[in-house]
Amino acid sequence: MVALNLLKDSSRVSKKSKRVGRGPGSNKGKTCGRGTKGDKARSGYKRRHGQEGGQLPLFKKLPHRGFSNARFRVVPFSINLGLINELFEDGEKVNAETLIAKGFPKTKLGTGLKILAVGELTKKVVVEASSISKNAIKKLEANKIEFKLV
Repeated sequence: MVALNLLKDSSRVSKKSKRVGRGPGSNKGKTCGRGTKGDKARSGYKRRHGQEGGQLPLFKKLPHRGFSNARFRVVPFSINLGLINELFEDGEKVNAETLIAKGFPKTKLGTGLKILAVGELTKKVVVEASSISKNAIKKLEANKIEFKLV
């Protein structure tokens, strides 16, 4: 029988710890590989990235021009035709409110609803979305399914 204290973690190799301060013959004696004096030689030293002593840090020297709309971009919630086919029955309406009722998060559906063309939609439902992909429109028209852009 195997005891818990006999189990070994063989999934990762254990790294040997560096033994410092063990005399001049060890190559890491006396100053323990830290050099002499200064902040870096002291215990508790943490490097502050971007600090360059009294010199102006590099990130402050670089230009900060430009504007990006990425912060204000609104990404609609996307749903595939195949998933609509699984969730809805004939005659039902597919819109943000019905998806929230089916358990989708309200916060994601507040940004709009986009229908994508992955999968097949065979049930006769009414699709109301803020945007529909071109391939999804082709599939909906081929199956004679009613859709409306809101």
